Amino acid sequence: MTLIAADTKGLKLCAALLRQGEAMAMPTETVYGLAADATQGDAIAKIYALKNRPQFNPLICHVPDLESARQLGVFNETAEKLAAQFWPGPLTLVLPRTPDCPVHPLASAGLDTLAIRIPAHRLAQNLLREFGRPVVAPSANPSGRLSPSRAEHVAAMLPDVAVLDGGDCAIGLESSIIGCLPGGPVWLRAGGLSRASIETCLGEKLDEVPETQDAEAKLAPGRLARHYAPKARLRLNAQSGNTDELLIGFGPQAPEACAANLSASGDMNEAAAQLFSTLHAMDALAEAQGKRLAIMAIPEDGLGEAINDRLRRAAKS
Repeated sequence: MTLIAADTKGLKLCAALLRQGEAMAMPTETVYGLAADATQGDAIAKIYALKNRPQFNPLICHVPDLESARQLGVFNETAEKLAAQFWPGPLTLVLPRTPDCPVHPLASAGLDTLAIRIPAHRLAQNLLREFGRPVVAPSANPSGRLSPSRAEHVAAMLPDVAVLDGGDCAIGLESSIIGCLPGGPVWLRAGGLSRASIETCLGEKLDEVPETQDAEAKLAPGRLARHYAPKARLRLNAQSGNTDELLIGFGPQAPEACAANLSASGDMNEAAAQLFSTLHAMDALAEAQGKRLAIMAIPEDGLGEAINDRLRRAAKS
């Protein structure tokens, strides 16, 4: 792995790699993304190949500002409200593509919509401005595996990929995704922004898309049944750990025998930020000790919805 320093020289090197059609990993406030030029079909194909990702699973396009986003997607009233309130930040909007959208169709998985986000991370912003084109950047991990919230996570899973080192991701969960299409706003993926915050902004409830409705052509990333998974088997809603398990706790009432605790104080933001790094560490320990994983119940409040979404998919057999 090539670790690239977060300085002017490093940013120029990363932008040069992107212009050459190469893939590299960049930090965002959510997780590290595997980035490539969104206008080059061959570059996007490398992302799918590196991740072993199904090509019916669309990619999120990252841009530095709203003006750039307007060149890619058609904004309705819902999209305008959400962009004004939450961008830059951990929110992705699925919009109709503009007629002259420069993003290669492969990024949309053949759909006439596009997933767009403006990341808040300083390095991501600086790289996007240095590069000057939209970038696709799904999580920098093999498809279905745990998402990376540190540069070393990328190194362990994708050792041949250069990584712009931005330290730990502040949020540690992928972005929430909202469909801003005719018929009203649709909740497509729970993530780093709570459903309650979005519904408060819009003044209305979000519709749901059944898990089976878009089985052939996914409207949004992260909807595969088994996703975000460790190598070890994971048991949910555990009250204690069995002798062949490492127990991951949550909150002050967690048993002292826990191998790790997502948040000893029960803080949901801390738990979200620690989720993937804890699972990475415990998965390596479980493999070394020949054990499985168990995790205590996480409340569904706020970011708990996104945490539990990731855990349910991770535990699917």
